[in-house]
Amino acid sequence: MRTQNGDDLTAQAALVPCWSCHGPVVADALFCATCKAVQPPGQADHFTRFGLDRDFRLDGEALDRRYFQLQRQLHPDRFATRGQRERLLSQQQAITLNDAYETLKDPLRRADYLVHLLGAGVLPQGCDAVNDPVILMEAMELREALHEAEMSHEVERIARRTLADIDDCVDELADTFDKGDLPVACRLTTRLKYLMKLKDEVRMRRAQIADNH
Repeated sequence: MRTQNGDDLTAQAALVPCWSCHGPVVADALFCATCKAVQPPGQADHFTRFGLDRDFRLDGEALDRRYFQLQRQLHPDRFATRGQRERLLSQQQAITLNDAYETLKDPLRRADYLVHLLGAGVLPQGCDAVNDPVILMEAMELREALHEAEMSHEVERIARRTLADIDDCVDELADTFDKGDLPVACRLTTRLKYLMKLKDEVRMRRAQIADNH
């Protein structure tokens, strides 16, 4: 049996009462199948919210389609004549949906989220505090080279390397998640954070050189 949202009631045993009609609602469903009232966001993880597997390898087009479908269902115009509580719940659902989408769409945020979702205790201090000398040395060398760059072609060379390193790191993360090696995934997530920050610094350095010329 399926609800109008496509939820398989036989596959999901967790039912909660609807706040409006008190009828049974599949946990984390958007709407009550009986009275059609918007439900609270619930505790579903971002992947479950979009009907996706917990996997770093993500079908971006499928994510986009599902996001825009749900976004249309939660559009404020649909609830303009509803009660205050339902309007508030629709806003909460929309906020939760947007956060989930932005997290999964971005490779860095997706990696960080997935590491903690699959094993938050993989490192007690978290991925931000990985004391990997190789990562630290790489970050220091690239930042120093960027700081010393005086010509636009020097900055562009660093920019190309940074983008290539980001692509390689993302590919390596996908392979590492496939293997279920969370400590290595955590280390690579830290490296990706450094690289994404360097990408921003390259953009700022490019603007500084352009202003000086």
